[in-house]
Amino acid sequence: MTGTETAVLREMRWWDIDSVLELERDLFPEDAWSRGMFWSELAHARGPGATRRYVVAQEGDRIVGYAGLTVSGAESDGDDGRDGDRDGDGGRAADVQTIAVTRDHWGTGLGSRLLTELLRAATAFECAEVLLECRVDNVRAQKLYERFGFETIGVRRGYYQPGNVDALVMRLTDPSTSVNPDNPGNGVQGTETHG
Repeated sequence: MTGTETAVLREMRWWDIDSVLELERDLFPEDAWSRGMFWSELAHARGPGATRRYVVAQEGDRIVGYAGLTVSGAESDGDDGRDGDRDGDGGRAADVQTIAVTRDHWGTGLGSRLLTELLRAATAFECAEVLLECRVDNVRAQKLYERFGFETIGVRRGYYQPGNVDALVMRLTDPSTSVNPDNPGNGVQGTETHG
């Protein structure tokens, strides 16, 4: 058994970075994140001012997936809403920064579980919408996002470098109403979203 049956979702911590980097480089060799990028994201994922949520999927002692989300807007920025207010009404918006699953776990529902956790985090952060960029050539990911209610709202030309691959910009309004169509009852072990 693999994927949805045996992988445990939990909060990503600094000691997971090496395993996540290995998976990142395998899946995204041209545009893999750096160690510093993950450190920076995790630095904003804990405590009362947290604006990030990162989780890993662990099967035994192996990381088989990971996902992350960042929040922007009036409340998370601590200002009047004019900076970073992507939804235009003074509320918060979330951005899916990354989501990845090992090839041997594709088609197991693990990607859906990870996305479900990110949408739960967006709801806990009181976000009015969730946005993401998806490679135009990643049809598997596009279908996953569409199942959850994401709609394409634009294209970013040459977004993924150095390959100069375009990105679809996708949006989900009201993440609190979107549930995992495969299994809405999956949870994540670890601390609360903000602590």
